[in-house]
Amino acid sequence: MHAPAAAVRATDLVRRFGDTAAVSGLSFEVGAGETFGLLGHNGAGKTTTIRLLNGVLGRDAGEAEVLGLDPAVDGVGVRARTGVLTETPSLDERLSAAENLTFFGRLYGVVGRQLDDQVYALLVAFGLADRANDRVGGFSRGMKQRLALARTLLHDPDILFLDEPTAALDPVAARDVHNLVEGFRRDQRRTVVLTTHNLVEAQRLCDRVLIMERGRALAWGSPADLAQSVVAARIVEIEVPPEQRDSAVRALHAAGVGDVTAGPDGLTIRVESREAIPAAVALLAHADIPIYRVAEREPDLEAAYFALHGRSTDGGIVQ
Repeated sequence: MHAPAAAVRATDLVRRFGDTAAVSGLSFEVGAGETFGLLGHNGAGKTTTIRLLNGVLGRDAGEAEVLGLDPAVDGVGVRARTGVLTETPSLDERLSAAENLTFFGRLYGVVGRQLDDQVYALLVAFGLADRANDRVGGFSRGMKQRLALARTLLHDPDILFLDEPTAALDPVAARDVHNLVEGFRRDQRRTVVLTTHNLVEAQRLCDRVLIMERGRALAWGSPADLAQSVVAARIVEIEVPPEQRDSAVRALHAAGVGDVTAGPDGLTIRVESREAIPAAVALLAHADIPIYRVAEREPDLEAAYFALHGRSTDGGIVQ
């Protein structure tokens, strides 16, 4: 079954818990084959959005469509074609890895030789074949997360919803999960919706992102486009002799360059335009301070995220 051009559509979604709006007027689309990130602080509404899109929660207002189905009307149909990885693996630790996958495969309606083949293939693909008959209770957190991710693929879903897939993982286990998601991204055979507050992770893995706060959308687009459109200041790194960093800071401050930070690798300045960079360099040269390196740092998703977050706290939400 092929997903439509837009695998996920949400229009003015609202979900309240008492007087609190966990999701408030949220609208976005996810293209088929895209890796799409929902970003935000804890409590931004990311997990609630995932539950709404899978029909686990009912919405108070708005519309949603997943693979052409309304999750509020046909949640069972939606969940038959999606795989969901929660932050907590939720595996039966008394069972072996193979038994866990077999149990969940049957719940998805995968049976017989097809199930046996699928379980074996997934254990191999996720590097768990040599531990297939070991109880999951003895697995590391990273191994459990890999097994939980394998479980989401048992029924070959069109869409994967990954909710904080690397939360609390060590760097090696997180890298393994990143490599798996990047594999999904390269083949573009299935859509991935990823929730995270790890901005480096989102920059690396996502084609586009939606930045959320208090259940609302602040902005969306590719990480590069957001960085270019949202971040006004240019960040420049200037390497000078360590013994002259303080003098360099004073020289720049005296000339009106106020946003200067001295670090172990030199100076970092923020200027409003690229045209201001040669002027700052000329000021240091005029002060007889040797300059070893000048490099403009491209704005990234992290800079865009915090720029938007600061703007939203001032009441200027971008829709």
